[in-house]
Amino acid sequence: MPAIERLMLDGQPEPVSHYCHLTKAGNLVWVSGTVGVSADGSVPDDVVEQFEIAIANLDTCLKSVGAGAEHVVKVTVYLTDVADRRKINPIRQRYFGTHRPASTLVEVSALVLPALKVEIEAQAVLP
Repeated sequence: MPAIERLMLDGQPEPVSHYCHLTKAGNLVWVSGTVGVSADGSVPDDVVEQFEIAIANLDTCLKSVGAGAEHVVKVTVYLTDVADRRKINPIRQRYFGTHRPASTLVEVSALVLPALKVEIEAQAVLP
């Protein structure tokens, strides 16, 4: 069994519980839920702005282990209002391009911080 690496990254929001930003075992990568918290700790009101930040945070996590959007095999998106899917989908399409991961979208009543409207988690496979 490959060694498990648990990574905390500089510049990412501090975990609000007992977890790390991402975990890697061999060529498998799991990215914890990324949210729309800016580097300064602020949270925009707009779901689109939050999603842009969350995608950027996801990308930073992936790049830290040599991965990118093309390596993501599964993504889960949590929204506090499922109707916001149409607002965030163009950003998602731009980020993943022709690389379409398996996907789940779930509406939730709340996320870890009251101002949050979206959270993304991902699983990737390195070549």
